[in-house]
Amino acid sequence: MRTISLDLRERILCSYDQKEGNREEIAHRFRVSLGLVKKLLQQRRRTGDIAPRHRYSGRKPFILDSHHRQMKALLGRKPDMTLKELRAAIQLHCTLPAIHYALEKLGLTYKKRRSVPVNRTVRTSPGRAGSGGASRQVLTQPG
Repeated sequence: MRTISLDLRERILCSYDQKEGNREEIAHRFRVSLGLVKKLLQQRRRTGDIAPRHRYSGRKPFILDSHHRQMKALLGRKPDMTLKELRAAIQLHCTLPAIHYALEKLGLTYKKRRSVPVNRTVRTSPGRAGSGGASRQVLTQPG
């Protein structure tokens, strides 16, 4: 969703201050949601500012860039570390999936890769068998 311009924010609040309608009517008039009008009024009351506050929104990351560098260094020395060992080495107090997602963000995975190329000249499994019903012999005699 796009951020509402500062000009539109000012017009909405000016319209509200001049009592040109209630919050619902102003929201309808400027084609914004009622929630936006309420939040603008609340933000102006609380901070005195009506500018967009995107830098303050969202959850703050728990695993920082410094942790990412430590993870890369540790996995460079010992690439088969488990998530638990990695968490203990960095002394983070977070969940194991959080570390997994941080490693995924770095492009590191736990996918095991073969060190020898796969032999592509010999079949490794027999062909598919039939359904079983068509090739089965009848073992009972009619009668």
